Amino acid sequence: MRHLPPLAAVRAFEAAARHSHFTRAAEELGMTQAAVSYQVRLLEDRVGHKLFFRTGGGVKLTDVGARIAPLLSGAFDTMEEAFRAVRQETESVLTISCTVSFASNWLAPRLGAFQVTRPSLAVRLQSQNHIVDFAREDVDVAVRVGHGEWPGLTSHFVMRDALRAFASPAFLAAHPPIESVDDVLRLPRISAGDEWWSIWRGCFDAAHIEDRPAPGLRLDSQIMEVQAIMAGHGIGLLNPLFWAQDIAAGRLVPAFGETVFDHRSYWLVYPAHTSARPKVKAFREWLLAEAAREAASDPFGNYERP
Repeated sequence: MRHLPPLAAVRAFEAAARHSHFTRAAEELGMTQAAVSYQVRLLEDRVGHKLFFRTGGGVKLTDVGARIAPLLSGAFDTMEEAFRAVRQETESVLTISCTVSFASNWLAPRLGAFQVTRPSLAVRLQSQNHIVDFAREDVDVAVRVGHGEWPGLTSHFVMRDALRAFASPAFLAAHPPIESVDDVLRLPRISAGDEWWSIWRGCFDAAHIEDRPAPGLRLDSQIMEVQAIMAGHGIGLLNPLFWAQDIAAGRLVPAFGETVFDHRSYWLVYPAHTSARPKVKAFREWLLAEAAREAASDPFGNYERP
């Protein structure tokens, strides 16, 4: 067990010893001169020796104080260096968390442009569908799907989430023409039990239609769902913005209806107290500028704020 005097008293003494002045020490520490004097007296009582005697313009160390002061200053320098190293390491790495689909199909292809603007900043991208806990996980910023309201977090709108039913050309050729929501629900679907299907039906005022999905493929991400759709295993719901190249190439074909928008959107979020950190500020400015640039030629309407 360490038998140390109160740290506040040690800090007051060390600052007063460097400045040879209680008032200047108080200014550095954000304290009053009386508070510094009180802390020094506490330390003197603890060590059993006077540490200063007053001079005309300030204070001067006693012999005991002169022996202690350089050792304490060295200890504070060591602590400052330890925390400086941690701060530098923290500021040199930006950790981003977002959903698998957003990471793979929107953010990852664009991150190189951000890296060019911040060559000294290492970027770590974590793609995961669970909601990150900033208090417990080593993450700086995240892109979440929701309504933009999370306690303790600052949020910025990025884009709306969108849904459209897609199939492969071969699947559509092998089945009767699809002319209604009911037709879609009768055919094999990818992840048919997912909540997105209920949202999609509701957007077509078809929530009253009974949906009893047959057993089939249930996949955890749009990336896997796209592979199943293009393989001809069924109709799936996708965000067309994420799969524009496959749509343009004809590998994914709209099966029924137009693009509809979920009530949730993608938001950039981070703890409110970190908003001024250079790396957070840099990424925020870049991401929102990138979204604004994409909005100028948005073919699906994803970037229109609801």
